Amino acid sequence: MVNDAKRVLVFDSGVGGLSVFDAIAAAPHAFELDYVADNAWLPYGLKTDEQLRARVPALLSRVVEQWAPEAVVVACNTASTIALEPVRAALKIPVVGVVPPIKPAAAMTQTGVIGLLATPATVQRAYTSDLISQFAADKTVIRFGSAGLVQAAERKLRGEDLGTAEITEAIRGLFSAPGGENIDVVALACTHFPLLVEELTAAAPRACLWMDSGAAIARRLASVLVAQEGPTRVHRAAFTNGHAAHTSLRAFEARGFGDFSHIDEARDFRAEALTRATAV
Repeated sequence: MVNDAKRVLVFDSGVGGLSVFDAIAAAPHAFELDYVADNAWLPYGLKTDEQLRARVPALLSRVVEQWAPEAVVVACNTASTIALEPVRAALKIPVVGVVPPIKPAAAMTQTGVIGLLATPATVQRAYTSDLISQFAADKTVIRFGSAGLVQAAERKLRGEDLGTAEITEAIRGLFSAPGGENIDVVALACTHFPLLVEELTAAAPRACLWMDSGAAIARRLASVLVAQEGPTRVHRAAFTNGHAAHTSLRAFEARGFGDFSHIDEARDFRAEALTRATAV
């Protein structure tokens, strides 16, 4: 039997891309999935545009050379809004980025007031403002940038106590802003944030629709690769900080990963075998 599964590399600064990975894995398409987390540079939202435009294409070029995927998913809103074009220029395979779900949020709101929750970098991007102008010009969009929620999501997947500070800050930043009492849809424009939907929902002062881009990315990926129906298989996960990764391995193992690598920056982003023993 011919193996028609398409090899896909999912990339993020940390574990947030697992929200996109989950959507791809849940789709009825034959994918073979690898994952790379640049956790040595987490969070991307606090890095400069110049740093990300240099680092992300270099890292992905090296990993693609070694692992030979047929497509790359940049499952990070910050990297997508800043470095997507340099990545596409560096690679010879399709690259699918993440777009803040402003268009579907604008279509779903009944009150005309949308919350946009993202990292500080994504909130401030001209790219984000262009999306709002294009798809939500007749809506009120209340933006709030949080780097803390990225760390909260990382803690959650490590099985640590979340605390409430970052959740409380984000909810207050949206719903206490002028007009925020009318928010009925929140666009989650960071792939870490869907991992916290349960906590955000519980803390919100009113019922809202929380929207992310995972399902849309899975559909786009299937279209780009002309993917056939079939089971998803999981392969490797790699981290630029192997020591820090050990606390997150449980979340990856729960998704079927069993082969882990450390990406050695000193050796031009070469992936080397990583075990629980060497990660600790």
